[in-house]
Amino acid sequence: MFIGHFAFGFGAKSAAPRVSLGTLFLTAQLLDLLWPTFLLLGWERVVISPGITKVTPLDFTHYPISHSLLLVLGWGLLSGGLYWLLSKYRRGALVVAICVLSHWVLDLVMHRPDLPLYPGDSPLLGLGLWNSLAGSLLVEGLLFAIGVELYLRSTQARNRTGNWSLWALIIFLVVVYLLNLFGPAPPAVSAIAWAGQLQWLFVGWGYWIDRNRRPLSQRGLQPENQLQEA
Repeated sequence: MFIGHFAFGFGAKSAAPRVSLGTLFLTAQLLDLLWPTFLLLGWERVVISPGITKVTPLDFTHYPISHSLLLVLGWGLLSGGLYWLLSKYRRGALVVAICVLSHWVLDLVMHRPDLPLYPGDSPLLGLGLWNSLAGSLLVEGLLFAIGVELYLRSTQARNRTGNWSLWALIIFLVVVYLLNLFGPAPPAVSAIAWAGQLQWLFVGWGYWIDRNRRPLSQRGLQPENQLQEA
């Protein structure tokens, strides 16, 4: 799952218009932002095993800090709590926490049984959609289309930058996704870990886009800042 996580970030804008797209990307993709750093630190492990699934050659052998359900709930509560302390936007804090949890739920659909419930000797879960290339493309593509559509319906460009920066990101995400699907296996785990740090680019890109777009409410498409929080 890659563009599916960004799809959730895009779509979540419709539920919490005052939360920046950058923050929604940060929290929807938080687990995969933490994971590369934990790989570099040696706290978590992955093995490159071409053919293990139809979609990815990665065998996630140990990642309880970033991807066990128990700690994901903790990351979600921490993220939502920090957002509420900084903004006092209750709906936004709830959506931020849900974005973090959504990552594990979407991974559950895609991964082979490798997702732990808790650190230690835990059962491993995963529905294994990665074993079907066509199924993976269909599910992620549909999620991405829905997420982008929800974002487009929830925002309006303030200027030309608000339009072209958004469409440039959409195209770039799709290209990266297809390169990951059809490109060669990574040469080493260290390359995965360092390349994973580049995902922070998308977070910054999300903040930039949102500064050049305005949120719209569902009531007469009025700018959200003219409405009081429900």
